[in-house]
Amino acid sequence: MSVVGFVKKIIFRFLQIFYSIYALLLFLIIMILVVPVVILISFLNKEGREISVMKLARSWADVWLLMVGIRHVQIVEQPIQEHRSYIFISNHNSYMDIPELLKAIQHPLRVLGKAEMGTIPVFGWIYNAAVVPVWRDSPEGRSRSLKMLREVLQKEISIFIAPEGTFNMTGKPLIKFFDGAFRLSIETQTPIKPLLFLDASDRLHWSSIFSLTPGRLRTVYLPEISPESYTLEQLETYKQFVYTQMEQKLLEYRASWIREDETASSAHY
Repeated sequence: MSVVGFVKKIIFRFLQIFYSIYALLLFLIIMILVVPVVILISFLNKEGREISVMKLARSWADVWLLMVGIRHVQIVEQPIQEHRSYIFISNHNSYMDIPELLKAIQHPLRVLGKAEMGTIPVFGWIYNAAVVPVWRDSPEGRSRSLKMLREVLQKEISIFIAPEGTFNMTGKPLIKFFDGAFRLSIETQTPIKPLLFLDASDRLHWSSIFSLTPGRLRTVYLPEISPESYTLEQLETYKQFVYTQMEQKLLEYRASWIREDETASSAHY
């Protein structure tokens, strides 16, 4: 690397760290400003809290993304239908997925999340109103979570689940899917609506909060996939079909984290 190239790299890194600190401070300031609103919302009934918190969360995403120079771009292969419940799923490899899903889904929505997060002061109030908590430590807890998910879907409220369960830290389009979203889809006869988050890892890489960059944040809305032709005995087939559809589209849109050597040498599962 030339001296000029090295200097440019150092300047860019300095600016990126400064920008990331600015974005983090802005995030904290907005959180502090909404605390009084959260306290007022906490006095509403359960349905009122859920609706108000989701509106508040979407407003936060709108303001924060605008002020850090990140613009959301929709690529619609099939639009979301009004007054219909979906199980939304997406690839998952960045914390930027959270504001992106708030921008992407303007539908009545609850997100599947860890129950333990709901015990955090102040944040827990927002979290519990926007999230369907999942208890993973016992069969009784998992059964309780499934019951709550069914009740939500019956109210024409959609669910968002990241089927990979954790960050994809590989060069593959996707990592292995868990069964939950697909089992719930078959049991409740709710269609899967796959979303692709193409730029989240470019805007904020999973490895560091100081990797934040401004730019576009594209969401691809893939056609919904009906569970009508599948039984629970065909769960793996259904899951593999959805996985393959998403994988092929991520390759088609040339998602930046994909490395050809890993993709070519790996099987789906």
